[in-house]
Amino acid sequence: MQEENHHYFMLGNAIMVVALVVLLLMGSLWERFGVAAMALWLALVGVGIFLLYKAQEDDPGAPD
Repeated sequence: MQEENHHYFMLGNAIMVVALVVLLLMGSLWERFGVAAMALWLALVGVGIFLLYKAQEDDPGAPD
């Protein structure tokens, strides 16, 4: 894995961990923030998945 892709991969995983914590705390976040809590979770997951796919984009070890 190239160095740049490694950073995307690690950052994507870190954001996905934050999204998991937000999901586990969704009940209390929903009471405080309402629909904004769900929007936050969706944005975190979207950015995390984007970074994970970007890390695999030009990986020479990936099968065709």
